[in-house]
Amino acid sequence: MALELDPRKTALVMIDLQKGILGAPRAPHSVEDVLARNITIARALKAAGGLVVPVRVDFGPGGSLAPKGLIDAEALPALPDDFAELRPEVLALEPDLIVTKRQWGAFHGTELDLALRRYGITTVLLTGVATNFGVESTAREGWSLDYNMVVVEDACSTFSAEWHGFSVEAILPRVSRLRSTAEVLAALEAAA
Repeated sequence: MALELDPRKTALVMIDLQKGILGAPRAPHSVEDVLARNITIARALKAAGGLVVPVRVDFGPGGSLAPKGLIDAEALPALPDDFAELRPEVLALEPDLIVTKRQWGAFHGTELDLALRRYGITTVLLTGVATNFGVESTAREGWSLDYNMVVVEDACSTFSAEWHGFSVEAILPRVSRLRSTAEVLAALEAAA
């Protein structure tokens, strides 16, 4: 089914395009490819009257603001001082809103839902890193809040192609529509 968008009711929510997350290789799409596709979509959506919202994760000094529930995985490692800084290319977009989260999903405990509703947003284009962590968690939350979630598959990436594949094949189709950057750009052009 072809994607149809009303740019004035659409927000691009870019997950964790920050120095501490993009500092290591990602798969199946490279960090630079993901960043370039995000910038392209953001410029096109902004020009069409849509909203651009980068989200960053910041766990606070020494992880003091990270979730505290018991887990089996290793504890949060020491993070560099610039971990939560958005990449300069993202800041150069002059975002409409920057959201700081303290967990994987961008809706819980942030102003994102209230802000999107006040702007009249009904559709969220979702991109970023990591597909099966921040992107998937945000897609689940947004879907449960009745947003039309559109995950831009080739503008997302994670730690391995297998993890990305499982998320886009098994989970994300149940809470969103999956489209490519080309399909999103075509929908924005058709709406002009």
